[in-house]
Amino acid sequence: MSIIEISGDGFVYDICEDVTRWFLNKYYPRHKLHVEIEHHQLDDYRDFGYCDVVGKRYRPRHFLIELKPFMSEKKYIKILFHELTHMSQFIDGYLKQKDGKLLYFNSPASDYDYEHQPHEIVAREQEENLYALYQLEKRTPGAPNRRRVVL
Repeated sequence: MSIIEISGDGFVYDICEDVTRWFLNKYYPRHKLHVEIEHHQLDDYRDFGYCDVVGKRYRPRHFLIELKPFMSEKKYIKILFHELTHMSQFIDGYLKQKDGKLLYFNSPASDYDYEHQPHEIVAREQEENLYALYQLEKRTPGAPNRRRVVL
């Protein structure tokens, strides 16, 4: 059973919970994850969102996602999917922090400008793909009501 904690201002709780539960049920149904999602103004270098591991770095299961409040619903969902993709990269071991450096497939992310960092490119692609899939499944007649699914 995964735990989702949501806090802050300027967001719609139901949307945040629904998107996060949909993602976890679809991609990590058997994992026991703890996902904290906080909504507050972010530093300049964190435009809309940020994801980090809480606690142990080896096989992480506890994550903190920070999101900027007061976005449009579409933008909010896409940014949440972007950060959930980073969480997925950490879970699957593709994204790691070692000796204070962020590594993607064991290559330092700092070797690239931010826009060209491989893990960011993947997350930007996935936010679009996941948004489309989420919208499709959410609007499909007869699709299960994900709000009733218990993690």
